[in-house]
Amino acid sequence: CHILSLWPLASHLGPDPISSPSLAAAGGLGQDAPGTPSSGRWRKKSRVWCLHTEGGLTCLSRALTSWLLLPLFQLNQLEEAADAAHTFFMANPEHMEMQQDIENYKTMTGKVHLVDREAKPHMVSLERCTGVRHYDQEEYALAIESLERALRGYYTADVECRVMCEGPQRFEEYEYLEYKADLYEAIADHYMQILLCQHECVRELATRPGRLSPIENYLPLHYDYLQFAYYRVGEYVKALECAKSYLLFHPDDEAVLENADYYNSLLEETMDPETIKPREEAAKFLRRHKLESDLLQMGATGLGFVYTEPVTTCSSSLPLQFVMKRCHVQGCLVSVFPLGGSLLYSDVQFVYNSQQLNGTQRVLLDNVISEEECQELRRVANGIMLAGDGYRGKSSPHTPNEKFEGATVLKALKFGYEGRVPLKSARLFYDVSEKARRIVESYFRLNSTLYFSYTHMVCRTALPGQQEKRNDLSHPIHADNCLLDPEASECWKEPPAYTFRDYSALLYMNTDFEGGEFIFTEMDAKTVTASIKPKCGRMISFSSGGENPHGVKAVTKGQRCAVALWFTLDPLYRELERIQADEVIAMLDQEHLGASDLNINPKDEL
Repeated sequence: CHILSLWPLASHLGPDPISSPSLAAAGGLGQDAPGTPSSGRWRKKSRVWCLHTEGGLTCLSRALTSWLLLPLFQLNQLEEAADAAHTFFMANPEHMEMQQDIENYKTMTGKVHLVDREAKPHMVSLERCTGVRHYDQEEYALAIESLERALRGYYTADVECRVMCEGPQRFEEYEYLEYKADLYEAIADHYMQILLCQHECVRELATRPGRLSPIENYLPLHYDYLQFAYYRVGEYVKALECAKSYLLFHPDDEAVLENADYYNSLLEETMDPETIKPREEAAKFLRRHKLESDLLQMGATGLGFVYTEPVTTCSSSLPLQFVMKRCHVQGCLVSVFPLGGSLLYSDVQFVYNSQQLNGTQRVLLDNVISEEECQELRRVANGIMLAGDGYRGKSSPHTPNEKFEGATVLKALKFGYEGRVPLKSARLFYDVSEKARRIVESYFRLNSTLYFSYTHMVCRTALPGQQEKRNDLSHPIHADNCLLDPEASECWKEPPAYTFRDYSALLYMNTDFEGGEFIFTEMDAKTVTASIKPKCGRMISFSSGGENPHGVKAVTKGQRCAVALWFTLDPLYRELERIQADEVIAMLDQEHLGASDLNINPKDEL
């Protein structure tokens, strides 16, 4: 493939079909898994990569940009290759190999700022650090400039999205062969397709590439940021205007209502605040959206398909930092997470709580297990672990510079019954994990039972000869129940994430290695908020959501071992192997009692 030039180009192709209006109405208009065609009906095509080849102009979707890496690399077009890798990674943030490739390209080219060739212009100003970054740094004048530009970009993108909905009537595969309608029915059906597509532009414009779910409260957030920013620069009229614009979307938001009243009081002496109205574009946008919804409901009834207007949430999804700043107008305070509950065991030592770890729902404990128990678990690990266990057989799932080995509780008990490890030692693995579960359940004051969703003993070993100039992590920054998207400051609770996980814990078994610190970060996956050095008996526990992004620094020498525990409050997602292990332990206890009377070896009896 002889590449002469490479650039993103807005597609002029027609929209894709889906099987039924009801699927679209139910909110299933998100992009499918990477590498598969979009299933969204009556939606415009996304941007695509286009390149000149000897055969002419060829266009590829974002999911296929990874195919460009090898030819770009061979042509020594390293900066373009870095942008291609970055573009693919934006839609596939869980693709760890691509993340490593990006770091390598940065090193080779010295390029720090990569370009997402598929970035939506209206998102760049708001999400890619510009407006929100200035806001967080209290550079309010610059934040206003960026956020106003983002708003203009959004409304422009909305017009473009709606225009792309126009076109011929679309059918799924050979559906048109069985389509029978008179002229008026066909016109009505065609119009409903276009109307539904245009109505869904709200969702389309709030959904980042590769994600299934839109960013909550996306458009209103612009006005929410702006109302406080304008207040801080002393432009109270515009502050009130933006507050009223936000209240069009969320009329019951108490914090913004209080802010609007406060802005009224500041203006009463100089003008009549009632003359200040919400912005016309926001009011027009809402009127049109409501009218479209009413027409769709009416059309659905007349044409016989089901349509349900998606339920939108209020501004509870605002970042805590923003809520605190907004409340500062009235001088109000935000409550912190309460102190933890009992640790249950007198020998367990409390070290740090959430506040001391600079986060939410976190706790660090020591002496959860003794030095002797750590040594016994290490001996068990040496006897039962297999490379790639728990990682779909991949011995180096997160980095090529370390080997991962693992084992489950059920496997330990099985090896104990077979005499390959001491049965008492195998049971220790079971007992310490149960001890950890009880501590987590008690400390976080949970009102319902905490169940195991996965229990895994894991050791990661630094591979000799591969530790010089390492710039990767042993385990990249992630969250345990959602897909972390640092660019959007979001964590998406959707597959392939383990969305049912609620709490996590790591119980460390040794300290005779180099590197391997556990770290918490901000949502940007870069700013470290806490770093923890593992040692025997130390346990870190935290809630599993996007409020706690975390990872592991590179293990550069030796072997780092821990018992990794994930918990759920939903009994439907209990770990099957754990249930089987519970049954084995109950059987073992029963057989042990019988053996003491009859002098029968429990292994023989089983």
